[in-house]
Amino acid sequence: MTDQPPNLKTGDPKTAADPKPAYRVLARKYRPANFAELIGQEALVRTLTNAINSGRVAQAFILTGVRGVGKTTTARIIARALNCIGKDGTGGPTPEPCGVCANCVAIARDRHVDVIEMDAASRTGIDDIRELIEGVRYRPVQARHKVYIIDEVHMLSKQAFNGLLKTLEEPPEHVVFVFATTEIRKVPVTVLSRCQRFDLRRVDQDVLRAHFASIAKAEEVTVAEEALAMVARAADGSVRDGLSLLDQAIALSGGGEVTAEQVRSMLGLADREQVLDLFEAVMQGRAPQALDILADMHAAGADPATVLQDLLEFTHTLTRAKLVPETLTAPGVPEAERVRGRALADALSLPVLARVWQMLLKGLGETRAAPAQRQAAEMVLIRLAYAADLPTPAELVERLQGTPATPAPPAPATTVPTIAVAERSEAPTGAPTGAPSGGPRAALAPRPVPEEIAGPEAAPAPASPEPTSFPEVVALARTHNEMTLANHLDNDVHLVRFEVGHIELRPSEQAPRNLAGRLGDFLQNATGARWVVSVSQEAGAAPLREQARAHEATLRDAALAHPLVQAAMQTFPGAKLVDRRGAPAGDGDPDPDDSDPANEGDGTT
Repeated sequence: MTDQPPNLKTGDPKTAADPKPAYRVLARKYRPANFAELIGQEALVRTLTNAINSGRVAQAFILTGVRGVGKTTTARIIARALNCIGKDGTGGPTPEPCGVCANCVAIARDRHVDVIEMDAASRTGIDDIRELIEGVRYRPVQARHKVYIIDEVHMLSKQAFNGLLKTLEEPPEHVVFVFATTEIRKVPVTVLSRCQRFDLRRVDQDVLRAHFASIAKAEEVTVAEEALAMVARAADGSVRDGLSLLDQAIALSGGGEVTAEQVRSMLGLADREQVLDLFEAVMQGRAPQALDILADMHAAGADPATVLQDLLEFTHTLTRAKLVPETLTAPGVPEAERVRGRALADALSLPVLARVWQMLLKGLGETRAAPAQRQAAEMVLIRLAYAADLPTPAELVERLQGTPATPAPPAPATTVPTIAVAERSEAPTGAPTGAPSGGPRAALAPRPVPEEIAGPEAAPAPASPEPTSFPEVVALARTHNEMTLANHLDNDVHLVRFEVGHIELRPSEQAPRNLAGRLGDFLQNATGARWVVSVSQEAGAAPLREQARAHEATLRDAALAHPLVQAAMQTFPGAKLVDRRGAPAGDGDPDPDDSDPANEGDGTT
């Protein structure tokens, strides 16, 4: 049996009937062919339409925006508009290319000899640009304009950009450059200044949903409204990404109706109702219920990071609703989110929402980086549930300044406030009242206010007695928690002269330059009397820390010379003196140098 001749279109052996044409994905099948079909880019369409109609077409354009918003498509439409000759072959540049002339058809099929497309991501060097520049000087073969489309232009090397500058500044009249990039900041300003720039914006979710609905109708596929909303939200402003997801959802449905459950499972999303239940449970401090809801969502296929992202998005929606009430009444907002969101927005305060936003934002990053995302997400929910009981800073100030509702037993002013966590309520949404956060808060026991901060009518604290020696000055500084000042006085000061009200000293090189001034201000504030602290060039005494070390060395030598210590060291060869403490009263001769209270103890060790 001989082989059959191959099919000229597919290369496969010829069969009784030609196979169906190859399937074209929705992103290619419904690619806009003119400016009227571009969605979400009204400013760009209006500017280019007016420029082409008036003949004020720039010789270099640069299009920037996120992936899938239509940069390359716009570049091809510009090439068509400039080179269209109309159905009768006599037309000129038009913002509405006919799509049937030879130039329009060739450009649509990417095979026009005068429309050169170059991917800068794969051809980044100066040699590629030099080849392009060589062809610029030649006139078009069959079109009106020679159009060079360079995609991802920011990938060009520095030498390639430099080689392109002169041609961009003075291009031939028959040449038009169209650049596309997602990283406009990486393009040199010398190139940007020679181009007319257009920023393609993200397409709104409502516009995307309507666009996807029209495509589904053209494809004769039934897609649920909620499913369209999910796809539009997941597209994040990108038309191409949304069409790819819609294509995948249609394939998942097997040609039947595309339901919200199918799209939710495909995207790993959580049910919106469950997200609202989870948010309410967390804000009411019901951690066990929140963990159960998360477990159910995870079992249904929801990604833990996506759940936190949904909570983050809902927190932003509630915050906007408090400032812009129309947020929840805008078209496209689900009914459940509109009703329950309004109740939550009224119950939660802005400080609480801001705190939830910060905790979710930090927790989302932790969850994405964690080896076990579900565990990390659960820890975030637990933190949120217990933070819901905490009062806001404003409430703390009110409780400190106001009269407590329940009198507390008297306590000293230095007592740390006692926090008794209130029993969490299982009341339904909207039932808890009294707390601005909408959930039970921690009940703070009344905190005794120290007399120093009780109010403007409180009596001033009594001044400390004046020190009569320099060591007493250091001790006074430590008593007032001036540890830095006390350490400098202890280590970096040579005392020259001391009198009550006057200190003369010589600071060492390690001491700060303003040490004398700081010491004078401190003593005046602490004692209520004026002290004069002057700097001298005399040598002065050794710093107090060195004196203490010398005194300790003297006492140590005396302890080593003690007969009992000598006898012990002779009895136990190799023994060392580890510590020295003052001898107890009545045990041998008292050591006259052991008058320091720090050296009192239970004998020599």
